[in-house]
Amino acid sequence: MNPAVSNLMFSLGAMQVARKIPMDDLQVLNYVRAGYAVVQLFVIGIYFYVSSIIKKKNDLAVLKYVEPSPQFSQEPPKVVQTTVKDYDLTEVSKALRGVYMGIAMLAFMHLYLKYTQPLFIQAVMGLKNLFEAKELAIHLFGKKADGDLKRPFKAGPGLFGMEAPGPSTDPAAIKAAEDAAKKKSQ
Repeated sequence: MNPAVSNLMFSLGAMQVARKIPMDDLQVLNYVRAGYAVVQLFVIGIYFYVSSIIKKKNDLAVLKYVEPSPQFSQEPPKVVQTTVKDYDLTEVSKALRGVYMGIAMLAFMHLYLKYTQPLFIQAVMGLKNLFEAKELAIHLFGKKADGDLKRPFKAGPGLFGMEAPGPSTDPAAIKAAEDAAKKKSQ
């Protein structure tokens, strides 16, 4: 199933469950707050643990790919040459930034706007997103980096099935991007 559709279905289901929770009761609300905080600390801790595993493995194999140019931009695609270790650490860092942004947005929504249901929904979605993370599948669960887990990771299709252009490891694409970069620098 499309990941965007499964996220939508999962969050709609979590919303229905959250409606059944009596958030008017202060004790229940405090339990939901504590649960959200525990889940977020757990997710952050797991990401830090995975980053320590990546640093310990110290995989210095070269990873070369073409990063597509930003949408509606005239920039040519650029060639990225990195190591597996650095790529994995960058992906974990992106995931952590996403967690921090979610916490900041939810803090604003809960503390300033007084919304309570998103606490439960985001706690459940945080766990779901954690266990779907490709870095965890490779480094924590020991899966091979093949297929969907092959680096560089491809972006999944969007909600309407439209696939965003992802990084390319095709040697012809790499050579074309390198040639375009040389022409631009001259």
